[in-house]
Amino acid sequence: MAQVPGEVDNMEGPPAPNNNNPAARWESPDRGWEREQPAASTAAASLFECSRIKALADEREAVQKKTFTKWVNSHLARVGCHIGDLYADLRDGFVLTRLLEVLSGEQLPRPTRGRMRIHSLENVDKALQFLKEQRVHLENVGSHDIVDGNHRLTLGLVWTIILRFQIQVIKIETEDNRETRSAKDALLLWCQMKTAGYPEVNIQNFTTSWRDGLAFNALIHRHRPDLVDFSKLTKSNANYNLQRAFRTAEQHLGLARLLDPEDVNMEAPDEKSIITYVVSFYHYFSKMKALAVEGKRIGKVLDQVLEVGKIIERYEELAAELLAWIHRTVGLISNQKFANSLSGVQQQLQAFTAYCTLEKPVKFQEKGNLEVLLFSIQSKLRASNRRLYVPREGCGIWDIDKAWGQLEKAEHEREAALRAELIRQEKLELLAQRFDHKVAMRESWLNENQRLVSQDNFGYELPAVEAAMKKHEAIEADIAAYEERVQGVAELAQALAIEGYYDARRVAAQRDSVLRQWALLTGLVGARRTRLEQNLALQKVFQEMVYMVDWMEEMQAQLLSRECGQHLVEAEDLLQKHGLLEGDISAQSERVEALNAAALRFSQLQGYQPCDPQVICNRVNHVHGCLAELQEQAAGRRAELEASRSLWALLQELEEAESWARDKERLLEAAGGGGGAAGAADGAHDLYSTARLLAQHKILQGEVGGRRVLLQQALRRGEELAAAGGTVGPGAETVHLAGLAERAASARRRWQRLEEAAARRERRLQEARALHQFGADLDGLLDWLRDAYRLAAAGDFGHDEASSRRLARQHRALTGEVEAHRGPVGGLRRQLATLGGASGAGPLVVALQVRVVEAEQLFSEVTEVAALRRQWLRDALAVYRMFGEVHACELWIGEKEQWLLAMRVPDSLDDVEVVQHRFESLDQEMSSLMGRVLDVNRTVQELVEGGHPSSEEVRCCQDHLNSRWNRIVELAEQRKEEVNAVLLVENHLLEVAEVRAQVREKRRAVESAPRAGGALQWRLSGLEAALQALEPRQAALQEEAALLAVRFPAQAARLHQGAEELGAEWGALASAAQACGEAVAAAGRLQRFLHDLDAFLDWLVRAQETAGGGEGPLPGSLEEADALLARHAALKEEVDQREEDYARIVAASEALLAGDGTELGPGLALDEWLPHLELGWHKLLGLWEARREALVQAHVYQLFLRDLRQARAVLRNQEMALSGLDLPGTVESVEEALKRHRDFLTTMELNQQKMQVAVQAAESLLRQGNAYGEQAQEAVTRLLEKSQENQLRAQQWMQKLHDQLGLQHFLRDCHELDGWIHEKMLMARDSTREDGHKLHKRWLRHQAFMAELAQNKEWLEKIEREGQQLMQEKPELAASVRRKLGEIRQCWAELESTTQAKARQLFEASKADQLVQSFAELDKKLLHMESQLQDVDPGGDLATVNSQLKKLQSMESQVEEWYREVGELQAQTAALPLEPASKELVGERQNAVGERLVRLLEPLQERRRLLLASKELHQVAHDVEDELAWVQERLPLAMQTERGSGLQAVQQYIKKNQGLRREIHAHGTRLEEVLERAGALASLRSPEAEAVRRGQEQLQSAWAGLREAAERRQQVLDAAFQVEQYYFDVAEVEAWLGEQELLMMSEDKGKDEQSTLQLLKKHLQLEQGVENYEESIAQLSRQCRALLEMGHPDSEQISRRQSQVDRLYVALKELGEERRVGLEQQYWLYQLSRQVDELEHWIAEKEVVAGSPELGQDFEHVTVLQEKFSEFASETGTAGRERLAAVNQMVDELIEGGHTAAATMAEWKDGLNEAWAELLELMGTRAQLLAASRELHKFFSDARELQGQIEEKRRRLPRLTTPPEPRPSAGSMQRTLRAFEHDLQLLVSQVRQLQEGAAQLRTVYAGEYAEAIASREQEVLLGWKELLAACEDARLHVSSTADALRFHSQARDLLSWMDGIAGQIGAADKPRCPSSHLGLLTCLWAATPSPSAVPFPKKS
Repeated sequence: MAQVPGEVDNMEGPPAPNNNNPAARWESPDRGWEREQPAASTAAASLFECSRIKALADEREAVQKKTFTKWVNSHLARVGCHIGDLYADLRDGFVLTRLLEVLSGEQLPRPTRGRMRIHSLENVDKALQFLKEQRVHLENVGSHDIVDGNHRLTLGLVWTIILRFQIQVIKIETEDNRETRSAKDALLLWCQMKTAGYPEVNIQNFTTSWRDGLAFNALIHRHRPDLVDFSKLTKSNANYNLQRAFRTAEQHLGLARLLDPEDVNMEAPDEKSIITYVVSFYHYFSKMKALAVEGKRIGKVLDQVLEVGKIIERYEELAAELLAWIHRTVGLISNQKFANSLSGVQQQLQAFTAYCTLEKPVKFQEKGNLEVLLFSIQSKLRASNRRLYVPREGCGIWDIDKAWGQLEKAEHEREAALRAELIRQEKLELLAQRFDHKVAMRESWLNENQRLVSQDNFGYELPAVEAAMKKHEAIEADIAAYEERVQGVAELAQALAIEGYYDARRVAAQRDSVLRQWALLTGLVGARRTRLEQNLALQKVFQEMVYMVDWMEEMQAQLLSRECGQHLVEAEDLLQKHGLLEGDISAQSERVEALNAAALRFSQLQGYQPCDPQVICNRVNHVHGCLAELQEQAAGRRAELEASRSLWALLQELEEAESWARDKERLLEAAGGGGGAAGAADGAHDLYSTARLLAQHKILQGEVGGRRVLLQQALRRGEELAAAGGTVGPGAETVHLAGLAERAASARRRWQRLEEAAARRERRLQEARALHQFGADLDGLLDWLRDAYRLAAAGDFGHDEASSRRLARQHRALTGEVEAHRGPVGGLRRQLATLGGASGAGPLVVALQVRVVEAEQLFSEVTEVAALRRQWLRDALAVYRMFGEVHACELWIGEKEQWLLAMRVPDSLDDVEVVQHRFESLDQEMSSLMGRVLDVNRTVQELVEGGHPSSEEVRCCQDHLNSRWNRIVELAEQRKEEVNAVLLVENHLLEVAEVRAQVREKRRAVESAPRAGGALQWRLSGLEAALQALEPRQAALQEEAALLAVRFPAQAARLHQGAEELGAEWGALASAAQACGEAVAAAGRLQRFLHDLDAFLDWLVRAQETAGGGEGPLPGSLEEADALLARHAALKEEVDQREEDYARIVAASEALLAGDGTELGPGLALDEWLPHLELGWHKLLGLWEARREALVQAHVYQLFLRDLRQARAVLRNQEMALSGLDLPGTVESVEEALKRHRDFLTTMELNQQKMQVAVQAAESLLRQGNAYGEQAQEAVTRLLEKSQENQLRAQQWMQKLHDQLGLQHFLRDCHELDGWIHEKMLMARDSTREDGHKLHKRWLRHQAFMAELAQNKEWLEKIEREGQQLMQEKPELAASVRRKLGEIRQCWAELESTTQAKARQLFEASKADQLVQSFAELDKKLLHMESQLQDVDPGGDLATVNSQLKKLQSMESQVEEWYREVGELQAQTAALPLEPASKELVGERQNAVGERLVRLLEPLQERRRLLLASKELHQVAHDVEDELAWVQERLPLAMQTERGSGLQAVQQYIKKNQGLRREIHAHGTRLEEVLERAGALASLRSPEAEAVRRGQEQLQSAWAGLREAAERRQQVLDAAFQVEQYYFDVAEVEAWLGEQELLMMSEDKGKDEQSTLQLLKKHLQLEQGVENYEESIAQLSRQCRALLEMGHPDSEQISRRQSQVDRLYVALKELGEERRVGLEQQYWLYQLSRQVDELEHWIAEKEVVAGSPELGQDFEHVTVLQEKFSEFASETGTAGRERLAAVNQMVDELIEGGHTAAATMAEWKDGLNEAWAELLELMGTRAQLLAASRELHKFFSDARELQGQIEEKRRRLPRLTTPPEPRPSAGSMQRTLRAFEHDLQLLVSQVRQLQEGAAQLRTVYAGEYAEAIASREQEVLLGWKELLAACEDARLHVSSTADALRFHSQARDLLSWMDGIAGQIGAADKPRCPSSHLGLLTCLWAATPSPSAVPFPKKS
């Protein structure tokens, strides 16, 4: 039976015996003394005694079972559970787990679902583990005992649970408070105290004292006298008393009836059952007493509540009145409607000041009184330990403060608004005054300019109109510049209207008047400009018309000439000139049309017209008439010139054609004069020359064709002219057209002779080209063959795989080309014979025959060399391919090796996991590369075995690759170990953090526990259980940290830090637990000390006797040594267990001695016997240590002797096994011997470990200084020598066996193959004839025989290879092995030939029989399947249905296969020629099989339908069960109630619940699918469907419950998270606001502009931070409102914290606003002062420049001055306006903002504006003076420049008429003259402008300036007229000179050309090629004058 903790140790019996002992199972723990009875009693007495004991034990066990069952049910009723059989219902662990959850109030691990024994054991283990964590000591109780239903241990377990959770908490202190009883004694004392004074009630125990029932009734009567009339009860009527007490307790007290009267009214009642029942009375009445005490406390508080309630009512009334006044006042002063006048605003400001000084202070005092009243209320409530008063919504101090803050904010806004309105009204008055002044100035200016632009005095000439336009542009510029000033008036009016000026209507009327006058002025200006533009455009058109009429008169003079030309060139030149003239006329006609259209548009204008329309029309008609006359004259002139050119061109063409034909004919006759078949006389001595001659001849033919077409066209034109008749030409030179016929006939005859000569020449050249082409092709073939031979014989086979592959590819291409040339080489002789026969035999043909023979020989050599090179390239490619693979592998290895060497193992866990993932990828890549390495090794092996010439190099490459591969593998493993090491450290630190968090949580729970009574004791018990569970884990982590620190020194600091932090937390937890334990155990310390001291002294005496009194001789065997050591170790364990008791006793003694001595009592002298206790303890330790050393030495020596004996026995066995061995003579015996020997070697290796054990034991003995150390070392040395000898013999024997095995294998294989061949030979030669139905079987057997023969061909090859290898290894057996192999080969060949012959015979005989048998077999199979389909079993479960479906699927597959087989048989039947009888038989069988196959399809389909329906039903039922189990498994997780005590804990719970919700959501699809399928099946009517329907309903309800529970859990956790997050955020916000407030309280405002700016920037950054932080405050406020709306229990605290944060933030912003305003005002004052000083200085500098009197000495000087001054004025105006506007705006803004220095700023502003106005006026005066001076100087400058240009033009005219060139051309003189005239056109406009300028200046200036202007104008006009006259004379001179020059130029050119041609014709040397002479003739013909130039001879 289990034991319980120390408080109830006196209630326990001795430990339960082992259940494996049947006799001890029936012994009672309460009668342990009976086991010590002497054995001398008789057998009968022993039997009686045993039966008596058994009966009593059974009776007590039955009572306990019934009581405990009822007790368990009473607690399980809370969760709706019930048990019937205590032993059976606790076996699965479910009920036990629920019971512990109810009693402890904690959540145990979820029980495992399942009915197997392993599941029950697991559940019970969880419950027992929970009890151990609760410090419940279980002895001899295991999970298997409960699962097996062990009665006694099950009862013991329940009793232990009752003790722990019901009885252990009972503690009753005596009246003197010096003694604390144990649980049982406390319960007994409580019963005695409660029943004291009741007659005949004397409770001394929990057995017989309760038999009469009076004790139960006394307990009930003491607490509830109304339920029991104790005076009527008698001791003699025990059953009645018990029945009444039990019934009363059950009906009125609600206590479960655990006992019946017969269970108590017996000889020996069960103590535990009675205690269990009495405990329920104790707990009920203790709870009832606590409720009574709480009722009394409530009455004391009522008076205080009433008093405080009255004060609260008073507070709320005053608060409501104050808040009403605040709201009313805020509403009044928030009204922003002010009087729209300066006086009205001043009155409102006086009224607001009176309110602030009179009315507000009274209300502020009332607000302070309210705060005092609320403080008194809270003080009273706090004194009575009541919840603090929270004013109702809207009446709290924070609400009043908030409203008061709103009031102050409204006051501030009211005051600021009043002051702003006052400033605004003052500003509006100033603006109105400025507006009136500007309006008056603008109206006067507009009236004056309107009168100016209303006048039209433009003039009637172009210069006068242009001058008027310039004046108008000046007026427009002045008006445009004034627009800004008009807009300034409008802007002032708009500003007054926007600001709401009271007299805004008058301002608007004045503004509209100004704008109307401005619009009228702009309209007048625009209309005047339009009229001016029309006059100017019309005058320009008139001027263009004048120029155009002059030009047309000049053209008419040129067109009157009648010259037509005397030859073709002259006619073409005249026609070309006329074309240019017509182009000019055409261009000018378009211009004339444009001018006329432009002029007519002016006549069609509506309204204003610049000229009379009739004048315009007259001028247009005149220009149009001149143009029409000019075009008519030009057309007539062109017709005359074209007729002359046609006649002269025809005559020239005929002459040229005849001359060209004559020259070509002579050339052809000269080239073909030699004749000859080969064409050598023609100059065709090779292919190139022949081709060149042919090309020249083709060119000649092309020229002939082209000339033929031209000749025919010329002849047709001549015929047309001859048919027309008449003459052409001027004057006396007349040409008759009749001579054209004779010239045409002569040309035709000459042309025919030329074509015949060309045809003969072409035939000769074609024959010569064919022979030369054959020779060239033959030369090309020979060259190609020589190149091919050189390529095929090359020694280059490539330096790598790519080059070798490229060379191989090139060689394949070369081989293909060689094969492609095989046909052409063979056809050379035939081709040469054909060409030679056509041209005749000659030296060229003979030479070609010799070269053909040479080509054939060279081709054969190339083919031989190419075949040899192909094989060499294949070998090289194989080697390079292997090298390439090795290189790729080494590249990868190098890359990974570099990465591994450079890799640094990260420190963080996430990075380590990433590196680990990369190592996983590296493993996959290494696996892939290992396959490539193996492929390389396999390739190398093949190359070496094939005898490749580079075998050594290949082998070296393979070794290098393998070494690098091994190195990279080792490096990767090393890096993996480093990563795993870091992973170990990080996981350890993570686990340390988790344990530290758990320890911290436990410590906080202990610290927060209430310091009172049973609750503290209960918490201490739970804490001790938790400490016991965490202490091993903490110690293990400390040890692990030490090991890891030693293993990884780099991480030692982190590891030690984690361990120290964990130790600190653990120490804090231990301290808290100690403090709690001291509070609980203070009362019973002395009693436990005395009891423990007595027990310890008794044990100490016994232990000293055991440790020191049992000395004797050392053990003589290992068993004896083990037994002695075990007993001694057990004693040590007992001593270690008692060491804690000893320390506790000593500590308790010291504590008692250190106290005041009152707890010790008068007769207890601890200071006298405490030293004796210490002396006895140390003596015991010394005795035990001495005895242990002796026993350990003896035990170690005995262990060595045992190992030595075992090793010697092993060596003896090995010697026996290795002696007397003989070599076996068969393969089986050799293999058996090898197997035995391998096993023997394995045994030797295993036994070698035993040797090592003995050697290590001997070395250990020697190191430890054992007396037997030297003897042990000698024995071990001999042992090792013997072991080495045995190993050598074993290896030698193994080698002999391997050699014998190879020889026997070969002999056996040869023998087997020989026998197999002879056996198969007999089968192949069997020629017995059998009947028809066995033929097919024989054919099948023979096919199998042939397949077997083909397969065993490898057997023969294997034997041959083994024979060859055997002959190489053992040359002495070569003759016999070779002879044996020859015999086997001969037999094999004979067998193959015989088999083939027999196969042919059987195949021919078995076809028909095979078909019949195939149909018969199919018929049987179909019949069998029909029988199988008759039994339709849908299956009882899912597995059966699946099995049936698989069978059905196999049947369907079989039917499909049979169907295909029937088709194949039908095809064979149709293709096979059969006899009629056989054919009929086959047909019958075929029809029968077909019908049966068709009948089989329908049953198969029906059966599939039934099975699929059954499968769906069972599958749905199974899925519903699985989903229901899944939902029930997760339901407890969703129904948890823990929320966590901090932000981190809440977040962890949220993460867990979110994971559960995600899992539920992810599983929803699957579950909905199952429910849908179940719903579809539930509509069916069947028992299975009914079960599915029930499962569906249960699953739906469970699923809905799970989802609702998860959602509720999430809502609860979200609320808790919001609260914790809110507290955390509030703390951060308060800290930040406090820091910012200190920065805002600074008073420094800066000493100058820079320091003030720096302070302002810093403050703006601070303010921006505060503004940015507003979102955080708002977010915090939203969180607060959300929590208050949720109705959170901490709403009061949350609201208070939020109010505090809001007040702090508002105060911080107000403080920041005040400081920012002060800094800004100071900074702007400094900045304005600096800008005003700078601008005044700048204006003074500009006034000096604007007042300069300099006006310029000439035009250039005044232009420079004006440009500089314009730039100065522009820059000054722009910069000044911008700077002045900036300063004015800044001053206005500062004054409007209420700056303290507003008056000073206004003075600065007025001074600046006055200075700027003076500067503008000065600059305007200066600009006008410079403009007038520039106009005057410009006129004189233009006059001088124009006069100089006129003089320069006059100087150029003599150079035009007499040019400096010796022989000027006519075209150049005309072009020069036209350019000169164009320049004069430009001067015309300049002269006109000069006249207009003079006219304008004369109106402005008078006196000497006017005379100088007139004089200069006359000089320019006089020079201009002289220039025009000289230009006209030069034009006439140039025209005549150009004609003469043109004639002389043409004559010189013609003479020079004729001299050159004559020189070429008379040259002495002849040309090598006729083409050069032909070119000369061509040039001559092209240059010969046209026949029209020479007149035909006249007819006689």
